[in-house]
Amino acid sequence: MFWNLRALLVLALLAIAGVQPAFAQTDDSVDVPEAPHTNTTTLEDILARQRGEAVERTNRTSDYDASAQAQGILGTLGGTSDSLMWEDMRFNTANITTQANGPATNVLMQDGGMKWLSWRAGPLRTYGGYLLLGTIAVLGLFYLLRGRIRVSGGLSGIRIERFKPVERLAHWVLAGSFILLALTGLISLFGRVAIIPLFGHEVNSILAIGSKWIHNNVSWAFMLALILVFVFWVIHNIPARADVVWLMKGGGLFSKNSHPPAWKFNAGQKLIFWAVIILGVSVSVSGLSLLFPFQMPLFAATFEKINMLGIPGLVGLNPLPTVLEPHVEMQYAQLWHAIVSFLMMAVIIAHIYIGTLGMEGAYDAMGSGNVDLQWAKEHHNLWVEEMEAKGKVPKASVSAAE
Repeated sequence: MFWNLRALLVLALLAIAGVQPAFAQTDDSVDVPEAPHTNTTTLEDILARQRGEAVERTNRTSDYDASAQAQGILGTLGGTSDSLMWEDMRFNTANITTQANGPATNVLMQDGGMKWLSWRAGPLRTYGGYLLLGTIAVLGLFYLLRGRIRVSGGLSGIRIERFKPVERLAHWVLAGSFILLALTGLISLFGRVAIIPLFGHEVNSILAIGSKWIHNNVSWAFMLALILVFVFWVIHNIPARADVVWLMKGGGLFSKNSHPPAWKFNAGQKLIFWAVIILGVSVSVSGLSLLFPFQMPLFAATFEKINMLGIPGLVGLNPLPTVLEPHVEMQYAQLWHAIVSFLMMAVIIAHIYIGTLGMEGAYDAMGSGNVDLQWAKEHHNLWVEEMEAKGKVPKASVSAAE
């Protein structure tokens, strides 16, 4: 009897032991679905980002949430994966909170910088350098073929005021500040490839830090002078009928003793004026966007207007992106700032050439403010006639010149 009871007890214990796992598996188990396949860390994906190519988040978003279901099994962290967390940060889908209260402080990762870096170190530096060197080469060739443009009638020795002191002050502030901005900008862009190989990292670091300080502070003088120059001279730079004749004759630059009619500013000077104003405003606005990071987004709204006009479709391109991350806005602003600066530098190089080495008597206009009367008659005859009618050319000077 005793042995029968012991046998029944053993059988009962074995039955309970066999059933217990079944109960635990039936009642407490969680049917965890298989996570979607991702390829965020493949070598091809990493290399594509380094080349600046856009990497789409294919099969990376779903309703799958293993962390809540697996919390009981895996503990507090549940099914959270570090790779998924960093992926969310990279694609800006993570719920980020930071102690910093500035703009764009919740962006912890963005891969648009690779494309910006490749553009800055590649096409921007390459074609910008070619533009400046090409401009200098063309002007050098022009000087060899044409020589200096002389006053064909000879200098009369009689002077006439062309620009007032306040006008020349505005011009020289604009010119001086632009030269400083151009030099410091070129140091920032070409320092790694030009200064470091020749003088080393320490010299480049000193120049880069100094250039940044000069660039940021001198920019205010440039913008103020740009406004003054526009106010002083816009009335004289409105296109006129005589400008068409001047352009058709090439301004007399390619033939001797050819002096097409012109007012105070000829057509060539008007083109330079409007190029400086338009490019100067553009480089100033983009510069302000860089001086105040993330405060002045420019390109999302601009791209939206361009898309509305249908311009991308006309040239066979897809619509431009209209939703840009803050850092991408800054990258576009820096690239645009540099591109416009290169164009403006090319224009100013040509302006400096014709105002100094290229033409006799031209520098006096901004040097002393007074020019030779014969020079003025050959290059700005309509303006001289206007001054004579207003009595601003002494009669003795007029008769002597005649």
